[in-house]
Amino acid sequence: MAGFRDIIGHKQEIAHLERAIETGKVSHAYIFSGDKGTGKRRLADAFAETLQCEGTGVRPCGECHSCRQAESGNHPDIIYIRHEKPTSIGVEDIREQLTGDIQIRPYNGRYKIYMIPDAERMTVQAQNAILKTIEEPPEYAVIILMTTNEQVFLDTIRSRCVVLNLKPVPDEQVKSYLMEQIQIPDYQADICVAFAQGNIGKAVRLASSEDFSAIKSSAMQLIRNAGKMEISDLIDYVKEVQEYKISIQDYLDILALWYRDMVYFKATRDIDGIVFQDEIRTIRETVKVCSYEGVEEVMKAMESAKTRLNANVNFDLTMELLFLVIKENIHG
Repeated sequence: MAGFRDIIGHKQEIAHLERAIETGKVSHAYIFSGDKGTGKRRLADAFAETLQCEGTGVRPCGECHSCRQAESGNHPDIIYIRHEKPTSIGVEDIREQLTGDIQIRPYNGRYKIYMIPDAERMTVQAQNAILKTIEEPPEYAVIILMTTNEQVFLDTIRSRCVVLNLKPVPDEQVKSYLMEQIQIPDYQADICVAFAQGNIGKAVRLASSEDFSAIKSSAMQLIRNAGKMEISDLIDYVKEVQEYKISIQDYLDILALWYRDMVYFKATRDIDGIVFQDEIRTIRETVKVCSYEGVEEVMKAMESAKTRLNANVNFDLTMELLFLVIKENIHG
């Protein structure tokens, strides 16, 4: 953990937190909101380490006892709320780890900081349990809710928290980071950047994958052969993608990126503006036989498929509906 200085993007949010620390106006409750991979936890960790740092000068110093504890994940006053159920944070989780613990003063830090990842999973009962603490917190308490959807929180919770919405990181910053830190070539960085849409976590996941070439090759094989394959074979083919340690949603995003390239080239004939430049021949051939409306239908179907998968709708049924749309609109 290296504090705020190594975080990519989110300059306004960082400035807000640094100003709060400098002026001594740290809120007792924050909501860090943003898509998965936008850096909510990284920002929360940096904020917590900076708050607890015992050094002088630039903080966190990374050298004091508190910083060493934070970086090893063993700081007694930086507490992550855990939950046994994978899909929900229950009232007992909150009572046992937060409301039942928060009255105990910090062990050796100035603050006692409670971090709740995936906070949108809190049940209404859990939210009500935490509400009283947010309304009447001890002076040393800081609670950070990390979420992909702040709208699920009770209005009474949202109104008592400082809400920081993490925005997409500019493409040029993502590309520079990937080339300098992950050390990938220019063409691979371009694909990762376009795929990530400003989400640094997604970009790093794909760029760091040892299977990058295999994943890209798999996507292109599917696109080329979707018209000739049976739906059941297509579904089996997509299932095999999970061997590459990439989520199906991410894989669908790579396919969607190719279809976006196709729309762009059909409209402009500009080779320089497409991401899959090494696939220009396939793109040229495909745009001859499909319409704008057809590609739009496919893009909508991909978003619907991602939504269904997130809602745990049957995988085979979800993929069947998607590939029916692809076959009908792209491959006739």
